[in-house]
Amino acid sequence: MGFKCGIVGLPNVGKSTLFNALTASKNAEAANFPFCTIDPNIGIVDVIDLRLDKLSTLSKSKKRIYTTITFVDIAGLVKGASKGEGLGNKFLSHIREVDAIIHLVRCFESDKITHVNSEINPENDLETIKTEILLADMDILQKKLEKNNKKKLNDKEISLLKDKLKQLDDGKEITFNDEKEKYFLSSLGLLSIKPKIIVCNVDENSLLKGNKYTEIIKKKYNNEKIVSVCADIEDQLMGLERDERENFMKEIGLNKTGLTKLIREGYDLLGLETFFTSGPEESRAWTIKKNTLAPKAAGVIHSDFEKNFIKAEAVTCDDFFLYGGADKCKENGKLRIEGKDYLVQDGDVLYFRVNSWPNFFHT
Repeated sequence: MGFKCGIVGLPNVGKSTLFNALTASKNAEAANFPFCTIDPNIGIVDVIDLRLDKLSTLSKSKKRIYTTITFVDIAGLVKGASKGEGLGNKFLSHIREVDAIIHLVRCFESDKITHVNSEINPENDLETIKTEILLADMDILQKKLEKNNKKKLNDKEISLLKDKLKQLDDGKEITFNDEKEKYFLSSLGLLSIKPKIIVCNVDENSLLKGNKYTEIIKKKYNNEKIVSVCADIEDQLMGLERDERENFMKEIGLNKTGLTKLIREGYDLLGLETFFTSGPEESRAWTIKKNTLAPKAAGVIHSDFEKNFIKAEAVTCDDFFLYGGADKCKENGKLRIEGKDYLVQDGDVLYFRVNSWPNFFHT
């Protein structure tokens, strides 16, 4: 399992069109009126990794299982959502469940598609989203403090909540002094502390070089992750076979799909990496946080593996490809024995040995 990403934005900015394209589905209705999406649409997408393809071929695996990313298309946000306008808190409750948020803004002009505020102004759109999210978080903190009649919070926690409430009231984003603070505040379901990617939905002519709207966003939000996509182009690409898709991308000068760009930015934003298991039965990709210890990585496969971890045999993808498989790597001294203190690296091919289980070689 990779990560879960919510697509949010004002009505009619292209959320459902982008969702349909990214997930190669038609689950989300796309129409030219606000609140077309009422309940969140969920799509799970394989994270295609050429390394896994090679591993599977060399191991002659019966199955190939990619890691995944889950996209959630959430109803359009409007000014006043935190107070119940539009779909109000129904929207806000949906994004509490995701790992990261895509802030999708419209950066194209079209007489055929109305804008909820009657003008194309992505900077204002982003400020509306930010304001509503900050107001919603203020409401969460205020209610948490007001409901503390049973003294469930200690003095330090109360002081922390009041401090963060003041930060939000001053129009500032919440900052953390340490990981304990971050963990505690994350447990409250605060929205403003979730990692985010700003996605500019542009027209075909602006996809490669941008336009006046994307330049405004880049200048104003230069410290944020920003990706430009054309939802209409993505929709066309996902309807093509692989060879046709590659030819079409060459024709328009596109070297990466929007999906590829979003996955890479998402992995970087959340500090994720991939390790593999590979054998005759299956080759599989697994997503973990960077700097994950070997036992914890084993636990992603099965919780008992973490508890009963003995050691891991590890080899890099590059060596696996160079020598032609796990057995050849072992013959050439490239299959390392790693213990409980080993930090798993992106691209590692791992074979775990655990108590009370057969050797986990995927054989």
